[in-house]
Amino acid sequence: VSTQSTGEFQTFQHYFKRINLSPTMSSRQFFVGGNFKMNGTTESLGAIADRLRGGDLDGGVEVVVAPPAPYLSKLSSDLAGTKVGVSAQNIHEKASGAYTGEISCAMALDCGARYTILGHAERRHVFSEGNGQIGAKTAAALASGLVVIACIGEKEEEREGGKTMDVCIEQLTTFRDNIGDNWAKVVIAYEPVWAIGTGKVATPEIAQETHSQIRSWLAANVSADVA
Repeated sequence: VSTQSTGEFQTFQHYFKRINLSPTMSSRQFFVGGNFKMNGTTESLGAIADRLRGGDLDGGVEVVVAPPAPYLSKLSSDLAGTKVGVSAQNIHEKASGAYTGEISCAMALDCGARYTILGHAERRHVFSEGNGQIGAKTAAALASGLVVIACIGEKEEEREGGKTMDVCIEQLTTFRDNIGDNWAKVVIAYEPVWAIGTGKVATPEIAQETHSQIRSWLAANVSADVA
């Protein structure tokens, strides 16, 4: 689940109840994540944390929220004692240094984050992060103990040109080459770029078709267990 604003994220709890995910439906771990992007205030994010704390969330589903970096400590504190995890939206691959505006893995962990999003479309296409840097960030995050939410997805022209899996495989290969044996600490998040904030919707059929192709690639290029 990706959100464009804190207002939209206020429906998160109701969405979660509606889909009624149950771990008995599959041997796979269900995962529901909300990325707040550059949205929220102390008050509004506190209200969301209150709803999540009081929500009837399925204990068999991994639930993670990703607030803006200034609110990592607050959300981590507000959600302490719950099963809701907190994620950074991004980290830098270096441990420290003259990198204005960035946060390191250690800083994210110190603020209570246990996950980080990496390779998000906005980092790729707005901030021009290439696969090389995303790979370095992945290796650094896993070495630090953070769980990586590894984002992949194609742009509209790439989908229309029949290049969806070409793009996804290129991105997956970068992640694979930097994950090593740490796949238990990785979540693959497929989110087509053309469906982010455009009003266009990737239907369940579109998503499942791509998911199936991703699993086939993982089975052939990593292992059947990972797939």
